[in-house]
Amino acid sequence: MSQQEGEESDRKKYEFRKVIEELDDYEGSGTQLVTIYVPEDRRISDVVAHVTQEHSEASNIKSKQTRTNVQDALTSIKDRLRYYDNPPENGMVLFSGAVNSGGGQTDMVTKVLESPPQSVESFRYHCDSAFLTEPLEHMLADKGLYGLIVLDRREANVGWLRGKRVEPVKSASSLVPGKQRKGGQSAQRFARLRLEAIDNFYQEVAEMANDLFVPERHDLQGVLVGGPSPTKDEFLDGDYLHHELQDKVLGKFDVAYTDESGLYDLVDSAEDVLADAEIMEDKELMQDFFKQLHDGNKATYGFEPTRENLIMGSVETLLISEDLRKDAVVYDCPDGTEEYELVDARKNTPTHTCEDGTEAEVQKREDAIEFLMNIADQRGTETKFISTDFEKGDQLYNAFGGIAGLLRYSTGV
Repeated sequence: MSQQEGEESDRKKYEFRKVIEELDDYEGSGTQLVTIYVPEDRRISDVVAHVTQEHSEASNIKSKQTRTNVQDALTSIKDRLRYYDNPPENGMVLFSGAVNSGGGQTDMVTKVLESPPQSVESFRYHCDSAFLTEPLEHMLADKGLYGLIVLDRREANVGWLRGKRVEPVKSASSLVPGKQRKGGQSAQRFARLRLEAIDNFYQEVAEMANDLFVPERHDLQGVLVGGPSPTKDEFLDGDYLHHELQDKVLGKFDVAYTDESGLYDLVDSAEDVLADAEIMEDKELMQDFFKQLHDGNKATYGFEPTRENLIMGSVETLLISEDLRKDAVVYDCPDGTEEYELVDARKNTPTHTCEDGTEAEVQKREDAIEFLMNIADQRGTETKFISTDFEKGDQLYNAFGGIAGLLRYSTGV
């Protein structure tokens, strides 16, 4: 995938994610919110016929209000379908219904999401008190699935690396005795009992991993095993894992800890193996940012400094937190200058006092990410969305306002 295609994909995912969050906030009084998933190969005429049938059957709904709202939603969807000869690439999803707007009032909402990130697999009609967004959320989930195992002879932890997110799932503690035998036991008998306990523990760990990973083996891109030597070597050389998982082992890595924190250490130790995984790209960008912030002078952060650097064309890479939900408001001041303010996307536009003390007029308000990306596009700046699912990504959002940039050259801004 080219840089441009990657950026377009990230932007599209962000736009879809915003719409999904908006749809998730809507509620209907009763089962009156309609969702229709349409695959690419479904004929529009068939969808219209289905909607027409549902409209007819809705006349049997006992509640007059619900009946009216459902039929109005279906009519709105039918009107939208008239604009299509065929579904777009990857299909489409239609949402319509009367949503609660407060004070016992409702607003009719109709939205069409075209060409989702993955293909709509099957036609689906859904009517409920909430819109059905779960299949879309699954499409937007981080890609890249790796199984993680860390173990020594005392404990073990098993989990996932999903895209950028480490998920601890299962743990176990062993009954392996220490190397010092108790009085009265022969050295030979004690050694045999100890080896049996080690073997039993390895089998227990393998069973945990098999139960977790085997059902997902077709989506699993690899398995990483960590721990001290010789534990991890004994475990892998003993063929304890299911043979299909054994074939997916990408490597074994020295890890000091085998509790949940060891899973995170394992991902760090396997950096070369995971070089193509999204989490490593995010980590490298943030490491570069913090290095420039502390030791260099080619980093910027915050809305206004980043905007100014973008305008100058000095930003090489624009870093945006995936969790950022802000709007940029542009104000006109009486002296002819513009001033900017970042506000919560769900709050009203605040009044603004210009630097000279006069009151400003609102020129425009738009999504802050779109605002910055439009400037970045004009200046040939690459945009990267950074997950909050690791420490430095979380710091970008919470400590630096979710906006930063790596500079081509120092500007002093």
